[in-house]
Amino acid sequence: MHRPTQARLVVALALGVLLAPAITRASGDVSVVLTAQRVTALGGKEVFGPAEQAHPGDVIEYRAEYRNGGAQPVKQLAATLPVPKGMEYLPRTAAPQSLQASLDGKTFESVPLRRRVRLADGREVVREVPASEYRFLRWTLGTLPSRQAKTVTARVRVSPLSLAVAR
Repeated sequence: MHRPTQARLVVALALGVLLAPAITRASGDVSVVLTAQRVTALGGKEVFGPAEQAHPGDVIEYRAEYRNGGAQPVKQLAATLPVPKGMEYLPRTAAPQSLQASLDGKTFESVPLRRRVRLADGREVVREVPASEYRFLRWTLGTLPSRQAKTVTARVRVSPLSLAVAR
């Protein structure tokens, strides 16, 4: 009876983790503006709306704009976007498309992630890690010229398992 409310609370908390510092300072003169919009289909077209509340199955697009307000270019800029618990990264929705992912926020590798798995017969094989397990996405943006901006985007789905997380 209370599970749908708990699921909304978990999703609202997950969205809040990403949106609380909607404008933050990055290193040097780079600022970051993070937005989230719910993506729905209406008449065969995508429609974007507010994402303050989301329900299991909803698709959310995160957009992070990195702006260099300084007089000098910023070199070796990397953009990192967390994927909160209760959310699942949707493969091939990131822009730019060349990105890395991490399960722990420390070790990043090119997408798709892979890991060794030991089978019942003792053999080890390499398998793709489900994108639903990705907890961080990272893009290498290179040099950001003075007074310019670069944007990264990715879509996530509110996990149907959000109800289990809320329990």
